Amino acid sequence: MSPDCPEPSDRKVPKDSPESKAPFSPSSARAKAKGPIALAIGCLVFLLAPFILAGLKIQATPYILDLLSMVGLYALLALSLNVILGLGGMFHMGHAAFFAMGAYVTANLNLTYGWPILATLPAAALAAGLMALIVAFPVIHLRGDYLLIVTIGIVEIVKIALTNDIFGLTGGPNGLIGISRPTLFGYRLSRPQDFFYLIWIMVALTVILFHWLENSRFGRALKYIKEDAVAAEGMGVNATAYKLMAFVIGAAWAGMAGTIFASKMRTISPDSFTFGESVVMFTIVILGGSGNQKGVILGAFLVICLPELFRDFQDMRLLAYGAALVAMMIFRPQGLWPPKAVQYNLPSPYKEKYPREGSC
Repeated sequence: MSPDCPEPSDRKVPKDSPESKAPFSPSSARAKAKGPIALAIGCLVFLLAPFILAGLKIQATPYILDLLSMVGLYALLALSLNVILGLGGMFHMGHAAFFAMGAYVTANLNLTYGWPILATLPAAALAAGLMALIVAFPVIHLRGDYLLIVTIGIVEIVKIALTNDIFGLTGGPNGLIGISRPTLFGYRLSRPQDFFYLIWIMVALTVILFHWLENSRFGRALKYIKEDAVAAEGMGVNATAYKLMAFVIGAAWAGMAGTIFASKMRTISPDSFTFGESVVMFTIVILGGSGNQKGVILGAFLVICLPELFRDFQDMRLLAYGAALVAMMIFRPQGLWPPKAVQYNLPSPYKEKYPREGSC
């Protein structure tokens, strides 16, 4: 303690006083609570984009709405990957495999058994989550590059299985054709603006749900494991179980994104779920800011929209894209919008007993 600081007070604090409660409380709890709500509201306000474009004398063409819908779809996938990569710290580049599982489960249930598209959402999530549980259980103890290599193998195995028409369910290289459009309260979603609204509403709900998950005991345990798995296990946290649950949750959400994709495209094939798709999802999370939902959504806009804006420079855009990623890894490896460190206030009498350095 600094010699200029007074001795700590020995006063007793009543049991029922606010100071006697939890010794450590987040200093910006209200701000943290408002953050995801504001982000979710921003996603919902984004639904007004067609009207805003009309007010600016810009015609909201099907191309623009499809592009914005794809941004929302990849934001949905990246948010699900963020649970695994951003919170759990697991290098996972096989997310397209779970995306494919959800799409093919939806296609088969719809084409073979006549299930409504939206009714297949739970089945797609369950199938993708079960697949994640099966493939991740024997390898979840791996770390860093080793886990990364295994997950790359998973997505390649899935692609080969889909191409070979395993069990006669995938349609081989040609895929499955004629998937129905989703129906909501008797209204058939078929226009580009319909999917634009559906996808961004799902993004807003995902932001809120995953914020609750991040700030729950489960989310805090994942962050602890990401920072130091050995210390977390030493404090009694079952790192393997928590990482496996994160894997399953992220995969289940990717499966539901696959349902939306299948109903939007009406045709799916193995070429839609290649390793390149996993790279795009991984890039969105790393570029935007691993562990931060705002950064993930920003990354989705940059990674999906910028290549379209520079389509006229097709021969050079991949070179520029790669150069930008290399520059990011060198100069800002934490991403464009990294998460803020959590700060805690020490309520009196802890402030008096443990003053901050350089202050009384």
